Amino acid sequence: MGTQTTFASLNQEARKAKQQIIIDAAEGVFASKPFNQVSMRDIAGAAGISHATIYRYFPDKQALFVEAFLRGVTEILESIEATDHKEPGEAISAVAELFVDFLFTNDHYFKMMSHFMLHGELKQERIDRLNTMVRPLLDRFEMLFKELGAETDTRLLAHCLFSALNGILITFRDYPGRSKEDVARHIKRLSRMTACLFKDGALHSSRPL
Repeated sequence: MGTQTTFASLNQEARKAKQQIIIDAAEGVFASKPFNQVSMRDIAGAAGISHATIYRYFPDKQALFVEAFLRGVTEILESIEATDHKEPGEAISAVAELFVDFLFTNDHYFKMMSHFMLHGELKQERIDRLNTMVRPLLDRFEMLFKELGAETDTRLLAHCLFSALNGILITFRDYPGRSKEDVARHIKRLSRMTACLFKDGALHSSRPL
């Protein structure tokens, strides 16, 4: 016998569907203006619901910010999984290029991540939830270095790579006088060069940094 459908399960599915609509709306609003200028009323309007109704699904703007951002992190992680079949040296370049390309293409996620890193005025439980979701991304970077043969400070190397890739995006995403296509090619090239530098460092040094 299959799983029985109940009114309770239907109500739960309906609630989840409405939450996704609200998160979709939040993504659009967060992409259009800085976090500090966004209100729950803005998001409710974009979702087509009343200001009062939105609080039945999310307690505050921070909760929505976190859920919208985590959707992007999940997409990045799912894409990175596709590199698991590659040889470690190729994988680190593929992951680096994938990371910058995703955040360049999905600029609102990059803006959200930058806001969190620069300001970080989130409640502790929101920060804990973000850290829980971002940690697997750093874990993947660290695993690549271990697969390359690095024996020490692999977590530090993962943090360095993560920071370097974000630095590429910050520096060149609005490069003046270049088309979006030219900028995309440039940041992907820089990401591959950065990955090669990290790969060579991991291969030739086992000393503590």
